[in-house]
Amino acid sequence: MHELNMLMNGVATLAANPMALLLSLVGVALGIVIGALPGLTATMGVAILLPFTFGMDPVSGLLMISGVFFGGVYGGSVTAILLKIPGTPAAAATAMDGFELTKKGMAGVALGTATLSSFLGGMASILVLIFLAPVLAGFALEFSASESFALAVFGLSIIASISGKSVVKGLIAGFLGLLIATVGMDPMGGFPRFTGGYTELFNVPFIPVMIGLFAAAEAFKSMEDPKVRLGMAAALGRIVPPWATYKSLLGVVSRSSILGIVIGIIPGAGSDIAAYVAYNEARRFSKTPENYGKGELGGVAACEAGANGCTGGALLTMLTLGIPGDAVTAVMLGALTLQGLQPGPLLFKEHGDLVFTLFAGMIFCYVGMLVLGLGSLRFMGRILQMPKSVLTPVILALCVVGTYAINNSLFDIGIMLAAGVAGYFMQKWDFPASPVVLALIMGPMAEANFRRALSLSGGSYDFLYSRPITAVLLTVAILTMLLPLVKRWRAERAGISGGPVEATK
Repeated sequence: MHELNMLMNGVATLAANPMALLLSLVGVALGIVIGALPGLTATMGVAILLPFTFGMDPVSGLLMISGVFFGGVYGGSVTAILLKIPGTPAAAATAMDGFELTKKGMAGVALGTATLSSFLGGMASILVLIFLAPVLAGFALEFSASESFALAVFGLSIIASISGKSVVKGLIAGFLGLLIATVGMDPMGGFPRFTGGYTELFNVPFIPVMIGLFAAAEAFKSMEDPKVRLGMAAALGRIVPPWATYKSLLGVVSRSSILGIVIGIIPGAGSDIAAYVAYNEARRFSKTPENYGKGELGGVAACEAGANGCTGGALLTMLTLGIPGDAVTAVMLGALTLQGLQPGPLLFKEHGDLVFTLFAGMIFCYVGMLVLGLGSLRFMGRILQMPKSVLTPVILALCVVGTYAINNSLFDIGIMLAAGVAGYFMQKWDFPASPVVLALIMGPMAEANFRRALSLSGGSYDFLYSRPITAVLLTVAILTMLLPLVKRWRAERAGISGGPVEATK
């Protein structure tokens, strides 16, 4: 009840500050644009805008940055669904089903589902942030290196579920991603590995690889096959999904939001991990898991609810413990410090009114994101009405510009084009690209935390089974990896045993 009263006071304070409301909407709009453009992530958007907040009052400056954060996480889904260009790493998961829906002529409903799910996931995370901050912050403290390693292994186990027709090909693609992830600086020793003398490879160019595998590969395929984009030139049609349709997705959205919040409060995890884990769990609980990857609204809803649920979780650990949950909140931590605010337990005690005004503003940001998102989709949908002869070069130009914008590096463009060629041949030979991206995200996290845990335990492997959370996550990971294989084996056995029966009939 105390939190509710504080929130109402925050709403009243915010209502008396129209400039803060306007700047939060500007932040959301900028975030959506930044998220939609390949190579420009929410982290980059927040970092770019940070200097502009120096002269603002704390509420206005922090709400503008929050708006960019929320809008950036959602914006990546727009181009992922329309063009299979994931604007953000988390949107790579959305592209798996979103683009398939676009090819079926359901782009409008897919975009509407993504927008509503992003809104509900984000709102749920902010409400949890308001009312359950101390409890969940305590849970986050239980995560050390061993638990983070187990979480990364659980994320890698999802490869078996997103491998499409062939689990073996999916595992090969995932192994390729893990090999690529070993390139760069050793996480413990700090020396370069497998870089070939190129300083540009000291950090794995993850985003160029992602843009190449998804967007550039799709453009190359479009050049080869004139039929690829036929049937996509129609108008979006209905955007807001029918209530009966979306009602059936509420269970998926609820589960995915909770998963996103929990993953968000774990330091080092992020919206990309939340999106993939939410997708896997939605597929696991679905009555028609075979439809995932072929154009399933539940896949889009799960990814977006999970990714946006992560925002409030990441903010929670940053505000209550002073520990950033991901890269964006690390930048926001700096923004708070520059405003003379020190994140941690004392923040709520010494600046409670300001904190709850920020919470009220974050709710306003998500409402603004819903309105701006739904209002702009019709305009964004005109992309599909462009002739293929114009659209394909535009996609490639966006890939090049977005990749170059990351580090102003021509080397990154070469990496992106090489990944595009690799992705093109992977499509031709039915190798899924998603496991490569997932392995690039999870691989470094798994390696670094495994080696830290091993060092902390004095070289003993007992942390794998002596810590309850670690043991549970690793057990679930093993089951997640084996379940698709067991299901396929049983289906094949049933088909073999059923053959003679059919013959006798």
